[in-house]
Amino acid sequence: MTGAAIRVSEIFGPTIQGEGVLIGQPTVFVRTGGCDYRCSWCDTLHAVDSEHREQWQPMSVEEIWMEVRRLSGGVPLTVSLSGGNPAIQPLGPLIDRGHGEGYRFALETQGSVARDWFADLDVLVVSPKPPSSGMETDFAKLDECLAMAAGMTVLKIVVFDDRDYAYAKDMAGRYPALPVYLQPGNHTPPPPDDESATVDIDGVMNRMLWLVDKVTGDKWFDARVLPQLHVLLWGNRRGV
Repeated sequence: MTGAAIRVSEIFGPTIQGEGVLIGQPTVFVRTGGCDYRCSWCDTLHAVDSEHREQWQPMSVEEIWMEVRRLSGGVPLTVSLSGGNPAIQPLGPLIDRGHGEGYRFALETQGSVARDWFADLDVLVVSPKPPSSGMETDFAKLDECLAMAAGMTVLKIVVFDDRDYAYAKDMAGRYPALPVYLQPGNHTPPPPDDESATVDIDGVMNRMLWLVDKVTGDKWFDARVLPQLHVLLWGNRRGV
């Protein structure tokens, strides 16, 4: 039941989910350390860059769960498993532990590593990375991730420019059964050790308006366009 140690960057909350299908929902976050991608605009480098691995604490399922229960006061809510790429961590036993007490689990991943325990998630958010990230999508691996899911499954795609927008439309065409959430990219992500770094909110909102115009102009009425609510509320602060 305890399983292997899980590398944890931070555990925080309760706060609200700031993006995607669960936006606004009270949540405790378990952010794991490590990632198999290095996106050019990554906003969580403290959980991605191996230079910060000394800050990633190996924790047992029980240690993590006691902290989640402490933060939530023992009242079941949604636990968001994030990273980095949380799919590279052995999270199956943690999901089993929480489900036994009535908690729900959502996980966001780029879709590069498939796990059989994806079938135990309440929500799987697959966020393939568009051209602006500098990463390339392996569609065979992405398909494998989607095939593992049994609960609610959605696509969430960050959009910076026309190429990203075209990529998002292509993804929607490839997976027409999946709801698509579009998010304007933040071109001012924080350095790993500077949560006070300034966010260009005006620039992000201008991109949001541009994205709304693109979607409505194309009559792409199945897409959902949402901001990063936590950035609008708290900027680059961590732990909120």
